[in-house]
Amino acid sequence: MPEIKALVSGAGIAGPALAYWLARYGAQVTVVESATARRTGGQLIDIRGCGRGVIARAGLAEAVRAARTRADGLSFVDAHGRRQASVRADGFGGDGPVTETEILRGALVEILHEATGGSAEYVFGDRISALDDRRDGVHVDFEKSAPRRFDVVVGADGLHSGVRDLAFGPGGGSLCHLGHYLSFWTARNTLGLCDWTEVYSEPGRTIGARAVNGNTQLMAFLSFRSAPFRYDPRDSTALKTVVRSRAAGMRWHADELIAQLEDTADFYFDACSQVALPHWSSGRIALVGDAAFCASPLSGHGTTIALVGAYVLAGELARAQGDVVAGLRAYEERLRPWISRVQRFGQGSGKTMTPRTPAGIAFRRAVVALQERLPLGGLLLRDQIRLSNGFALPDYTSYERTRP
Repeated sequence: MPEIKALVSGAGIAGPALAYWLARYGAQVTVVESATARRTGGQLIDIRGCGRGVIARAGLAEAVRAARTRADGLSFVDAHGRRQASVRADGFGGDGPVTETEILRGALVEILHEATGGSAEYVFGDRISALDDRRDGVHVDFEKSAPRRFDVVVGADGLHSGVRDLAFGPGGGSLCHLGHYLSFWTARNTLGLCDWTEVYSEPGRTIGARAVNGNTQLMAFLSFRSAPFRYDPRDSTALKTVVRSRAAGMRWHADELIAQLEDTADFYFDACSQVALPHWSSGRIALVGDAAFCASPLSGHGTTIALVGAYVLAGELARAQGDVVAGLRAYEERLRPWISRVQRFGQGSGKTMTPRTPAGIAFRRAVVALQERLPLGGLLLRDQIRLSNGFALPDYTSYERTRP
């Protein structure tokens, strides 16, 4: 495509993935990130189905495979730690409840940054403050840097996207709360888990832990059902208090996991919400990843749709040969039907993550036990597996200017 100047806001996963593909098609790419350095912490994530296809086409499959966290499986346990039902990661074509490609978010960020370090400009510690889409391009003001002009601007800045607010106005997109809140934190492996995950539920709340970093640590998590409430996402002290109160009185190993909140190096808390937008672009300003179509962690496809979205957005811009607006429209037309299916799937997944009643917990245990014991147990996960592989990746290789 004709060389275009692209600005990407957000240096998490979707942003650097988009920068990689844009640079591969010949674009001049700048990535701006509000954090002062790469965010290398974060929870364990997985890459499913066609998301692995994007990683393979990028030539990063070997690096991801080397950095992934080994996860042999998952067990649902009772209050005494007895495993009641389990599922292994080596079944279901690698796209079951535990996938074959589980990786710490920070490790994937490092891989994507390494892949784009020589082909994209990174500006840390700054953010976009104003956008003006004119005939000659998008004029961008920054909080710290001098104003610049770009041919296309893409917000890859997450669920609470600043670019989305600037492009569509505050409240221009709808955040749909799914009735759940989710928290992650790193803890010492006091449970003695080895390449495994254990999950314990009581009505309306679930706590669990997965062994990471060579089984030396745990990625602990708490999910609870709740109506929406106000909170400051930057006030980690207050949010840790919320987590403690919501987990109070839970059995199993809840107390020892919650006790490690105070000293954790990375802490995450947010509502499980989805982003619903009538359009993913306005003129030459677009959104990708959670900023455009967050399906919530309950969907299990957040990283996958971020990677696929970045791949398709860059590819359609390349196909449009300089007509940015046409490329952004084609990106949405091609991708939206599959994204809509992923979001619908996420809307129902909370019932499995955190059942409301003892009967719901027992039902989940029975379903997982059937998956493990029946020869055709995979049929119970058929819809999820089809969804993970339900988007055919277009071939954009004819537009490449560089190869990895």
